[in-house]
Amino acid sequence: MADNYGMTTFAATRNPFNYDKFEQIDRAITTNWLTLDEITNQLNLFGDESQDPYLESLELAVRMAIEDYLGMPIFPITYRVYYGISSQYNTPMFLDLPEVSQNATVINSVKFYNADTPSILETLATSTYYYDATGNKVILNTGLPSNISTNRTSPIVVEYTVNPNIIAQYPVIKQAGLLLFTHLYNNRSDTTATGLQKIPFGVDALLRPYKPLVM
Repeated sequence: MADNYGMTTFAATRNPFNYDKFEQIDRAITTNWLTLDEITNQLNLFGDESQDPYLESLELAVRMAIEDYLGMPIFPITYRVYYGISSQYNTPMFLDLPEVSQNATVINSVKFYNADTPSILETLATSTYYYDATGNKVILNTGLPSNISTNRTSPIVVEYTVNPNIIAQYPVIKQAGLLLFTHLYNNRSDTTATGLQKIPFGVDALLRPYKPLVM
């Protein structure tokens, strides 16, 4: 958008946090949360083991859907987060984390791209930073490294793991998982055969009280 003087201006970012982007780099995709006994009892499938492989694959999809809805890990999830340097000149330096767990958040590494050509990813000593659970931030005591790259868009990289959240073991959360499982098992589409109407189910009502509010 151009102003009255022909200068180009840009709207401020709507992201209230100071990371540029983040990505999942490790997640349990083979570990079951709901047992086969719980599933077969829920579906009234007794003495029929022919569907077990399908039930186990569907269980993984259900568990991941519950995790993603709540923003809480049932099993550990590891993230990589990137930060720019434009707003990082304060000491100590605060690095917001996009996903955390009230049980435990483990900082695996804090790295930065240095000013060499080509730029190399260096790892900071663990003594130079710590995790502040009260603000969901990594705090660097000494601020920016003096040899950080200024040519990289996001030269600061944090990798961390969020451990299972205690809420994931609440009976109401498990019941929501079983209810979602039943819905997906009985309805191989998310619409009815007539009129393409969405099929309602009560998973949202069970999970919503435990979904964190974004302030």
